[in-house]
Amino acid sequence: MNFGAIDSGILGPAFLAGVLVILTHVPLGIQVLGRGIVFIDLAIAQVAGLGVIFADWLGLAPLGWGVQAAALCAALAGALWLTWTERRWPEVQEAIIGTTFVLAATGALLLLAANPRGGEHLKELLVGQILWVSWPRLVPVAAIYAVILALWFGLGERLGRIGFYLLFAATVTISVQLVGLYLVFASLIIPALATYYWRRRRLAVCYALGIGGYAAGLVVSAVLDLPAGAVIVWALALLAVPVFVIRRAG
Repeated sequence: MNFGAIDSGILGPAFLAGVLVILTHVPLGIQVLGRGIVFIDLAIAQVAGLGVIFADWLGLAPLGWGVQAAALCAALAGALWLTWTERRWPEVQEAIIGTTFVLAATGALLLLAANPRGGEHLKELLVGQILWVSWPRLVPVAAIYAVILALWFGLGERLGRIGFYLLFAATVTISVQLVGLYLVFASLIIPALATYYWRRRRLAVCYALGIGGYAAGLVVSAVLDLPAGAVIVWALALLAVPVFVIRRAG
């Protein structure tokens, strides 16, 4: 164990990134779980990731506006596609979601096949590089997330199905590039699943669980020198177990 590895200069921005992700993803995750469309978020996140890789394949600057536009367009197209198929062929929607996910995932592999850093790039997209987040990078992210939260809590159900999916796609686009696909999915689903049987203070418990999971995961990953993204996912899951069991037992 190396407690000297706990560096606020590195863990501070990473923790704030996690807090921002939790603040936006928890209410969306509760809605996703309530609608029974859990794997749509994974499919859209993978499509957004495909947009990032496609932009990189075109030679666009990482974190530049071109990459953001490509990722957002891909995510919005994926959201609109799955919204349409849900109305058109609801009886096979799960199969369409799975097919969309695997096509996006394998499409990313094909685009990275000729890239000597392809494996590393794919790992960054899936697991994320949350420890590389800097304070300046979080400023525009926080501003966009604030708009997303204002729209969500201000309009709620008035957004409608398409409005929800478009807002969801925009959120996932930013988050995939910030923390990686695995953490996006975990942040959306694990707190919502842990509090599924909660009727009072559910949002507050979700926020506490999510923020606690990121804090614990970052510290443990630093002390044990393990991949931060993977440890945070496990920290979220381990904290979720007692939250789920206590309420379910009661």
